[in-house]
Amino acid sequence: MRNQWRRLAKGLLLGGMLLSSAACAGPGIQELNSYMVPPEQVGDDTQTIELAMTKSSKNAIFVSEAVTSEFEKQTGIRVKLQLLPTEQVSSVLKTKLAVGEAPDLILYNLNTAAFELNLENNFEALDGEPWAPRLVSRQQLSYNGRMYGFHLTQDAGQQGIVYNKKIFRRLGLKVPQDFEELLKVCEAIKAAGITPFFMPFKDAWATELWTSSAFADYAKKNDPMLWSDINAGRRKSADIPALTAITQQQYDLYKLGYTNGNVLRDSYDMAVDTFIGEKAAMMTMGDWFIADVLQKDPSMDLGLFPVPYARGADLAISPLGGQLFIPKKAKHMAEAKRFLEFLASQKVAQEIIDRSNFISNLRDVATPEQPAYKQEIFERYIKPGRTVMTAASSQTVDPGDKWKYLQEMFAGGITAHEVWVKWDKRFQQLMKEKQALGFW
Repeated sequence: MRNQWRRLAKGLLLGGMLLSSAACAGPGIQELNSYMVPPEQVGDDTQTIELAMTKSSKNAIFVSEAVTSEFEKQTGIRVKLQLLPTEQVSSVLKTKLAVGEAPDLILYNLNTAAFELNLENNFEALDGEPWAPRLVSRQQLSYNGRMYGFHLTQDAGQQGIVYNKKIFRRLGLKVPQDFEELLKVCEAIKAAGITPFFMPFKDAWATELWTSSAFADYAKKNDPMLWSDINAGRRKSADIPALTAITQQQYDLYKLGYTNGNVLRDSYDMAVDTFIGEKAAMMTMGDWFIADVLQKDPSMDLGLFPVPYARGADLAISPLGGQLFIPKKAKHMAEAKRFLEFLASQKVAQEIIDRSNFISNLRDVATPEQPAYKQEIFERYIKPGRTVMTAASSQTVDPGDKWKYLQEMFAGGITAHEVWVKWDKRFQQLMKEKQALGFW
């Protein structure tokens, strides 16, 4: 799981790194038989739709043999898998889309499709599909206000502050609700001889989790046009004081001595043992890290709370990997949409959700009992709608250089404001290379 989520984060840079958490046993044939298509809707001749994915995702639940075989049995439509090399998946799909050889379905990642495959121009919007009104949340399937992806789960990878509940209980601490409270919690933990925050910033992608989570909540509640303005060239990140202030908060934790000594030397790979050994109490990360820790030590009691840059912040959720997309130039558009309808049918979806232990994104499909930490996240944040898509989900270009600028700040080379001055210049260059409107 750890490597899958690290690949997902790096997928913003490399493209096509899909979640394969759904790589478990597919629905049983008997259960799937309960979703029957009327005989008059089954064609006389077997049609074939092509579904493209990386080789590493070939065991995904959507494409298990039980699922595709039952779909063919009920509809007469065969699903042919097109396995693409993981390392070249983005370039291969770009070529196929450009020359009119698009597959009928693609298993991919929303963000990568947005800034590498020209999502809005090349893929069909799915807002009007018959299963869409049954969705609990569309945000992790959507880009720029339109829904392009299909998935049955809303378990998109929640991120914020992972914390050791045992340490908090032992020291009589409560989850901080704002930054001032966080500083007081850090001081109490430090006084107990424990490092309050572990920052694994040798891995550049980890530097952005604080800002991406907090920026998203800030924009949602205070500046809803922020991302559209930035992406249209109407505003610059460096001209928005709140972005600099939030970035400075994370740096202050380091300068005040509340982190590991050399944040640019320590990596994610060190974090599990650091937490198990109670050498650190908190880390800005996602719930995938909790799963990694519990796999090694099931006795650990960890939780997750929103980045407390301001009071009442919502929990950030990551762009969801492993979604199904339909290209606009799909040769069998109707049949591809019918496959999504089949997957979204109540009984088929329930079987997939149960087998995969997903948090359901369909109102008429129940969520099975989750691990304690995930059940808590579901009850406190997902169920009441206290979530927000990370700022990373609004990015339209490769964010790799931004991560480097954040690393440079922790090295003492630039200020929090200068991070965004440098990023604005790089962002403008990348948008010009894309020939984006507002940057010509």
